Amino acid sequence: MFSLPNNATIIEVGPRDGLQNEGKLVSTENKLEFITALQNAGIQEMELTSFVSPKWVPQMADAKEIVAQTKKVGRQFVLTPNERGVSAALESGATSLAVFVGVSNTFNKKNINKTTAESMAALQPLIYDLKKQGIFVRACISTAFYCPFEGAVAPEATLSLCRQFVEWGVDELSVADTIGMATPKESYALFTQLVEAFPNVLMTAHFHDTRRMALANITAAIQAGVTRFDSSAGGLGGCPFAPGATGNVATEDVVNMLHQMAIHTGIDLDLLCKAIEKIEPHVSNPVTTGMYTLYKNKG
Repeated sequence: MFSLPNNATIIEVGPRDGLQNEGKLVSTENKLEFITALQNAGIQEMELTSFVSPKWVPQMADAKEIVAQTKKVGRQFVLTPNERGVSAALESGATSLAVFVGVSNTFNKKNINKTTAESMAALQPLIYDLKKQGIFVRACISTAFYCPFEGAVAPEATLSLCRQFVEWGVDELSVADTIGMATPKESYALFTQLVEAFPNVLMTAHFHDTRRMALANITAAIQAGVTRFDSSAGGLGGCPFAPGATGNVATEDVVNMLHQMAIHTGIDLDLLCKAIEKIEPHVSNPVTTGMYTLYKNKG
């Protein structure tokens, strides 16, 4: 038997990962209302936006405005794919940056036109420089379990990539089931190895809900010792470079499950659903997650 933790941390990724693949352009004003409502619900860590080329991800073209106008509450991440993105993020005043790389070469090539090794070579000096400046660095590990092009990813490959980041001094590893194909057995096995290998680094699990196994995978990760989870309000999201990937696990469903397990998050579930109400009219599809549906029907 294992003991449950008393607390868990939710890292809300809806404003960035949730909206990046949204077909309808969401206005800066609507994004800011969504972010503020999430903060009011008790979210203390959040991915706000990404400093990427608006040519490839037009939804994120207002990154500077989002960072400048968001109330500074807790830790706020911005995603930065390269040196240009890092520079733009720092100029905007961001103090917590996320970098990313895919364990799978094919995914990485389709995502940023570099092999995994080429991406790592480019990131190493950036991470060293950021740590010298006292910037919090979060490393997002994509395709940690499965790749949409190569299939199953060897756990040793994911561990090796994470080890490089840890050696370079990153503060956090966010390890992602990018296409939502992992099983609870695989989740427990990989995160057990990661927690044991890197006890001094914040370890975060990031699950997509393609096969409706994200909550089970989170439970397995808790058994492995993980207490930090990425999630997206309303289950928004997907990856434009990962065919078949559906939305991220829904924050409201994760929070409800954790609270039912007496694991505290500091998040008010009703206020969280009210935040989803603010963004739902501005996205392409209605939100149909379990807890949000119950919330609407109750109202």
